[in-house]
Amino acid sequence: MSQPTIVKVVGPLVVAKGMKHAKMYEVVKVSKEKLVGEVIELHGDEGSIQVYEETSGIGPGEPVELTGATLSVELGPGLLEQFYDGIQRPLKLIEEVANSQYITRGIDVPGLDRERKWDFNPVKEAGDEVSEGDILGTVQETTLIEHKVMVPPGVNGTVKEIQSGSFTIEDTIAVIDVEEPETKNQKPVNITMLQRWPIRNPRPTKSKLLPSEPLSTGMRVLDTLFPIARGGAGAIPGPFGAGKTVTQQSLAKFSDAQVIVYIGCGERGNEMTEVLKEFPELKDPNTGEPLMKRTVLIANTSNMPVAAREASVYTGITIAEYYRDMGYDVALMADSTSRWAEAMREMSGRLQEMPGEEGYPAYLGSRTAGFYERTGACQCLGTDGRKGSLTAIGAVSPPGGDFSEPVTQNTLRVTKVFWALDAKLTYKRHFPSINWLQSYSLYTNALDPYYAKEVADDFSKNRIRAAEILQQESKLEEIVRLVGTDALSPKEQLTLETAKMIREDFLFQNAFDPVDAYTSIKKQYRMMRAILTFMDCALQIIDQEDFDFSRVQKLDVKSDITKCSFLPEEGMEAEFDKIEDKIRTQMAGLKDSSAEVSKKEEVVAV
Repeated sequence: MSQPTIVKVVGPLVVAKGMKHAKMYEVVKVSKEKLVGEVIELHGDEGSIQVYEETSGIGPGEPVELTGATLSVELGPGLLEQFYDGIQRPLKLIEEVANSQYITRGIDVPGLDRERKWDFNPVKEAGDEVSEGDILGTVQETTLIEHKVMVPPGVNGTVKEIQSGSFTIEDTIAVIDVEEPETKNQKPVNITMLQRWPIRNPRPTKSKLLPSEPLSTGMRVLDTLFPIARGGAGAIPGPFGAGKTVTQQSLAKFSDAQVIVYIGCGERGNEMTEVLKEFPELKDPNTGEPLMKRTVLIANTSNMPVAAREASVYTGITIAEYYRDMGYDVALMADSTSRWAEAMREMSGRLQEMPGEEGYPAYLGSRTAGFYERTGACQCLGTDGRKGSLTAIGAVSPPGGDFSEPVTQNTLRVTKVFWALDAKLTYKRHFPSINWLQSYSLYTNALDPYYAKEVADDFSKNRIRAAEILQQESKLEEIVRLVGTDALSPKEQLTLETAKMIREDFLFQNAFDPVDAYTSIKKQYRMMRAILTFMDCALQIIDQEDFDFSRVQKLDVKSDITKCSFLPEEGMEAEFDKIEDKIRTQMAGLKDSSAEVSKKEEVVAV
């Protein structure tokens, strides 16, 4: 068989001849420097390869080496606390091997440490029947996450032997006798803690489940008005500087997912530098342990090879699926999927494919759907009945904030949560700058039974009321611009006042304040209930003739409601009870004083 050779180089695209034995998506080593590439198109004897490293200096005539393997990730203990590039090369190890802060071309380092030993504790015994996905044993990967070593997909049989002790990921920890279908003979299969999985193939599950629990994010505008379910898919589109990255980072810090996979896909290097420096110093609000002990970071910044952006998204979701298969709730943050789509557009243009809308490839919609369809709550493989979930939240960067562009529209077709960032709110310094009139969640009906059981019976009713008040405010603003606030009835003025309290005291949240950055769902409920209690009590007194609404605005209990977001979680129920009692007392006093004024006016009139 002749050695394939390069005939053309166009940026990250390399065309080679002698490729008739190659397969689609096969990994190849390009040139004498053995750059990592992947076959993406085959025409007879010629094959097109996207190279995940810089191709400058590469020319026709140089060799191409076929590996026979597809682009895969290494799965096993040691993934957590790692910083990877787009094709799962540890950045720290690259720096050590290359002795440079820059990624050296052709460098080949393993995704997982081959020398480190892990304490393996078996939960199965010799003679046990096992099937794919069954847990053979556990490894304490970090102080937060117990790594479950599973039987690989496609392996079913009897445990012949299993060991306990300290092993590397390549050591055999168990041997399973698998019956061969043709001969019915028993074939021993050696099991190690290291598995490999092709990144473009979804990992199998037993069945998909309907989402029924929310992913708590600690952000009031999201949890109360536009919740996302565990196993759901959401999108955060917004223009430059609207706060996509900060919102994604807040979700990674404070969401109650057990494992976080954060993908920096094509964003600026300084943003990923901030993440890489900040995350190791952050404490998990639920356990007090460092946040990195349950996090995997994948960095593929805008100055890295463009083809690797496309791979980074699939690398991240495959790692996320692996931890989901263990029965964990996993959250994946992709920042931003627009850069991923731009990488596809660039490669498509170099392949001279027929362009679709705005130059994006015709398969943009199917690739986007294929990515988000890998999310969901599921029954994991195995006989123990464990359940896991994978939630994906993708940031979208539409040029000029135009939500009608193809990436945003294709994302909206397959996601059920839309958190629209608004540049106008950003200019007003209202954060998170999520537009409450444009955003929506299609999970609210599925989550209502959970809120009724775990939080309060009227949680969903209060959410609907708050959304209606904000809608009414937007309609009344048109009238106010024309004739002013004084022309409105007291009831309409109260609607505006309540909407202002919802916006400024509830929806506004400081991501850098240690108390305000995170709010539990129960505290969110009490904050909203206090605001609606204020409105309900005011409604009982404003119907009086010639009522002066400014007296309601001057009540000092309003300052107590404003400070609610800074109340500590401990003992907050008693504090909220005091605030609601104070609302009722002051409103009753206002009613009594209004009645006295009316009597005096009647006497004077007589």
